[in-house]
Amino acid sequence: MGKFLDSIIGRSTPAHQNEYMELDLTSYEGSTGEEPASMYLKVAQIGDIKDTPKVKDEVYNGNVVIVDISRLKLDKIMYERVLKDLRQVAHDVNGDIIGLGDQHYVVITPMSVKISREKIGGV
Repeated sequence: MGKFLDSIIGRSTPAHQNEYMELDLTSYEGSTGEEPASMYLKVAQIGDIKDTPKVKDEVYNGNVVIVDISRLKLDKIMYERVLKDLRQVAHDVNGDIIGLGDQHYVVITPMSVKISREKIGGV
């Protein structure tokens, strides 16, 4: 997942190692007794057309999915078929779809979630 964030926000080395602090997220991960969320952000990887039904099901269930499609770049026909399927599911649920990171990632959203095409900060 580090490559994903690097491709979106770029990679830079900190001026001083002390500029970053460690975050203890264990209290947030897998906490019990809380209400389930109405929507989740899921991460998937598609290497073949047979992987698309799982991604489509997540979007139909109302979740946002970030899909790593970099493995498909080697097969242009498969790449186009998978993207057509993913565009169709976004259309079916009145959601949205956008490519990120030189088209190595695709974000698909369910109904009522739109993706802004404007970047925040930076150029």
